[in-house]
Amino acid sequence: MSADRKKIMLVDDDITNLTVGKNALIEKYDVFTIPSGEKLFKMLDKVIPDMILLDVDMPGMNGYDVISALKKRENAANIPVIFLTAQNDDGSELRGLSLGAIDYITKPFSPLLLLKRIEVHLLVESQKRELTEYNTNLQNMVREKTCEVVSLQNAILRTVAELVESRDAITGSHIERTERYLKILVEALKKENLHQEEIAHWDTDILFRSAQLHDVGKIAIKDYILFKPEKLNEEEFEEMKKHTTFGVQVIEKIGESTSERIFLEHAKIFAGTHHEKWDGTGYPNGLKGVEIPLQGRLMAIVDVYDALLSERPYKKAFTHDEAVAIIKGNSGIHFDPELVDLFISVSGKFAAIAQTEP
Repeated sequence: MSADRKKIMLVDDDITNLTVGKNALIEKYDVFTIPSGEKLFKMLDKVIPDMILLDVDMPGMNGYDVISALKKRENAANIPVIFLTAQNDDGSELRGLSLGAIDYITKPFSPLLLLKRIEVHLLVESQKRELTEYNTNLQNMVREKTCEVVSLQNAILRTVAELVESRDAITGSHIERTERYLKILVEALKKENLHQEEIAHWDTDILFRSAQLHDVGKIAIKDYILFKPEKLNEEEFEEMKKHTTFGVQVIEKIGESTSERIFLEHAKIFAGTHHEKWDGTGYPNGLKGVEIPLQGRLMAIVDVYDALLSERPYKKAFTHDEAVAIIKGNSGIHFDPELVDLFISVSGKFAAIAQTEP
């Protein structure tokens, strides 16, 4: 047997039909003659053919039983099957085709016609495989290009985030830490089945990446305010508060030249609402309670937690326990009470990050 020759299995309980069929095909194909459906399945454990020619009327498993069983086997479901039968009524042919046969040839058959029908169907199957392989390769290429684009986006995003940090020397690795804290809270939300309907629509990879832009508006804040070594006065603080609206404006400007709406929508919410407070005394819009988007309520906790643990010229760094106590004490005032309870339940994970991050 040649590796280049197609393999045909001819299944029929009539020895004469097996002989005639083999003689018609042997010059062009490797032919396996099989006297029953039961023995076909034993042979399939050893050899997978390119096509099966299947008699309908056989004792034990008839042709319809055989093709039904073939379609349930992982290694045989895609083998093309042609029925060879003396039945020539429309009902029998329709039944065979509906079960998955690709053709229905009545006996007695012309050897030349049989060869030509097999040749055509094998060509079609070969083209189908080539098309499937092409589509698979195309999908892989698209996937690779998508990964490259995402990697480029991440690199640009990280550069912008680092630019923000470089303009605000006191933040250190604030952006990276808050992203990690945010992941902990979102995972806890999922685990506790909180806000299921809302977060079910979130692509969390996009969400976490977009969180890096929550302070992007600081790019527009004057240096003397960002680098002031002591606490800001009231006028300066009012100017600093504008970083939220500046951030929204920057993100909206980016949106004018891209179709990446979901990413930018999350980023805009983070930038514009992470300083809103549960009691309505926050900025820039004085939103209250659940008027504040969930993203903003989450970021408010992680942003304040990180700020509390960070040393400033005008304050010492608080300990983890002190920061937890402050956030707990502001439940229902600054923060969403439900999210504060969630934060407390996972605060040990926050502490682990705070201890390892610079």
